[in-house]
Amino acid sequence: MILREMRERPEAWSRVKRAAAARWLIPFVAFEYMWDWVAYFLSRWSFLEVLEYLGTFSVLVGVIFFFSESGDRVKQRHYQAWQVINTAQGKGGSGGRIEALQELNADKVPLVGVDVSSAFLQGLDLRGANLMRSDFSSADLRNGKLAGVNFEYANLNSANLREASLDGAKFEQANLENADLTGSSLERADLSGAVLDDADLSGADLKDARWAQIKGLKGANIGGVKNAPAGFVAWALAHGASEPAGPGQ
Repeated sequence: MILREMRERPEAWSRVKRAAAARWLIPFVAFEYMWDWVAYFLSRWSFLEVLEYLGTFSVLVGVIFFFSESGDRVKQRHYQAWQVINTAQGKGGSGGRIEALQELNADKVPLVGVDVSSAFLQGLDLRGANLMRSDFSSADLRNGKLAGVNFEYANLNSANLREASLDGAKFEQANLENADLTGSSLERADLSGAVLDDADLSGADLKDARWAQIKGLKGANIGGVKNAPAGFVAWALAHGASEPAGPGQ
């Protein structure tokens, strides 16, 4: 910001001229002297002071508008994220959906009913997201960070959830048929009413998982499950699951 200050009246030319150290310097001194007078008159021109105040005011107005329109910018960003997701619906690959989904979830936007079937979403981080009634069928979610996600009534048929973190996730009434849960972490996951027919749970961690009301487990592979709750293995085998022996067993 320019700070306007009142300048003193320049000295008489005769005195300035005598102060010159050498005659050849006089043209340069005269040039500087001329601008001293220009600066002197401008420092007394109130119009410039008004312009300075207006410049400061315009910055203030700009800041006010910036913050007042922040909500609109957020809405525009969300609209663009949804556009990316919906445009790529039913297609393979990522298509920018990983970033779009993570951005929406970071802003606490519910992702209820989102359709990302067949999408490549490896490493997706949607911890705590609301994905009720979503469609992740045949999606690649390997190594996904999905702890605390609400997958109630979601379609995860044939989804690849290998090595995914699903601690505390809710799978009530979810379709997990043919899902690959190899090596996944399902600690404290709620599997009430979930259908896990032909799912691969080999090596999955089931510590404290709620399993008693699983709807279907026929043909599922439970070989090598870790921290299986008391009674789970026997119940699963009695309901059509298999426990194939690992290498060397």
